[in-house]
Amino acid sequence: MKHFINLQDIPAKDLRKILIDAKKRKTLRKRLNNLDVDPGSPLKGNLLIQMFEKSSLRTRLSFYLAIKQLGGSTLTLRPDELHLAKGGESIADTAKILSNFGNAFMLRTDNETKLNEFKKYLSIPIINGLSPSSHPTQILSDIFTVEEIKKRKISKLNISWIGDSNNVLNSLIAASIKFSFKLKIGCPKNYQPNKNIMKYIKRNMSKVHIYNDPKKAAKDADVIFSDKVISMNDKVNKKKKLKHFKKFKIDKKLLSFAKKDCVFLHCLPRGKEVDEEIFSSRKSKVWQQAQNRIHVQKSILLYCLNKLR
Repeated sequence: MKHFINLQDIPAKDLRKILIDAKKRKTLRKRLNNLDVDPGSPLKGNLLIQMFEKSSLRTRLSFYLAIKQLGGSTLTLRPDELHLAKGGESIADTAKILSNFGNAFMLRTDNETKLNEFKKYLSIPIINGLSPSSHPTQILSDIFTVEEIKKRKISKLNISWIGDSNNVLNSLIAASIKFSFKLKIGCPKNYQPNKNIMKYIKRNMSKVHIYNDPKKAAKDADVIFSDKVISMNDKVNKKKKLKHFKKFKIDKKLLSFAKKDCVFLHCLPRGKEVDEEIFSSRKSKVWQQAQNRIHVQKSILLYCLNKLR
């Protein structure tokens, strides 16, 4: 049994196997409809149980289609429907029931402790659909998208992140270390990655560099990533924060410092961190990026259930 909680904890060779499998699966589905099952129905009879404690669109839809295309089924639970939230049932007891009924559990949570507690008591794999510190399924899918567009291994590319330091960036930093690619981060001085992430970067002698000047971060980039500056449940002075990020808006002028064939990616939903002109341009590959979540999450499910080819 393998969990998928944080990219830091998964061997690089396993992450690469997931990407290779996802590429094969996407190719095989070119003439299939959304609910058509993959040849061989590799997860026939399997149930994925999902629980969302935070809003979700892309993760919810992509995991639903992922398990369906593999021949399995899914059940989505709302936390306010469970005794865990209303009746005071323990995580240990909830995990026992989930393990008896399901084959895998996907959790999107705003509580890191809860994620680790479920891992402790579950006897089925748990997948992190987003937590305060990481978003591993998103970033592994993004690596897939980058390599699909650029037709090269990401280790040969210059990757930039311009925006806030959040859970998505934490996973991108972990990916940079696992896949050995250059990552330049552009953010205001008071919005750099936290101390634990900085220690992780230093400990791994990575190719991660942080700039407080967005132009330096964007220079010679093959790909520029960004995310919403005001995240879900972001308890800050929003006007003040947006003011700090004003110079970090991704527009035509900033992209002029990147390579001519630079592409723009965004995990969505978007805010004011990117110009409409850029978001709607040919450089923007956000819809391809979102759709690829299905293919990579299928391979993540197979990995967790020890059925990866």
